Amino acid sequence: MYVCLEGIDGSGKSTQLEMLGEWLEEYGLEVFRVFEPTQSPPGKLIREILTDSKASTPQYQRILGLLFAADRMILMDKIRDAEKQNKIVISDRSFYSSLAYQDDPEWIQEINRYIQKPDLVILLDVDTRQALSRFEGKDHFENQKFLEGVRKNYLELAQKNNFFVVNANNGVRKVHEDIKIIVSPRIGRCV
Repeated sequence: MYVCLEGIDGSGKSTQLEMLGEWLEEYGLEVFRVFEPTQSPPGKLIREILTDSKASTPQYQRILGLLFAADRMILMDKIRDAEKQNKIVISDRSFYSSLAYQDDPEWIQEINRYIQKPDLVILLDVDTRQALSRFEGKDHFENQKFLEGVRKNYLELAQKNNFFVVNANNGVRKVHEDIKIIVSPRIGRCV
């Protein structure tokens, strides 16, 4: 099973991914954790570009789109190998984050057409002001106006693609409990 946590920066994805992984491991399940961008060469380049003041320009957006697609192609082999070993793959972001963050969804779909889609997507929905209070912005996309647009894109994707939406404005423990309620029946475990 391939489970993905999506959401704007500051929604709690990394924290919840770790808590979910620990909870699954407590039940004796093997877990493979994925973070996008990865530490692959394209992933490292993505991280570098995100701090560039030109990162939000149309040209750099296209470059980032291609790099994210390349990073995911490298990651797909690792995900498939983990699934063959009956590990549960849990991911902080997936292809859907490119649809939410970047322009030209048709092109994003095209360059990601060979990417494996998650079996289960959980959107951690949080107010942008609260999200911004949770981190110190290091890249040029971490501002309220931009994140409001991304949040809107995510909510539209959630509706079109049947994501589960969790209110991430709640405390860390409540969000974790809500995620467990969603994941439990899909792995044959009780909360």
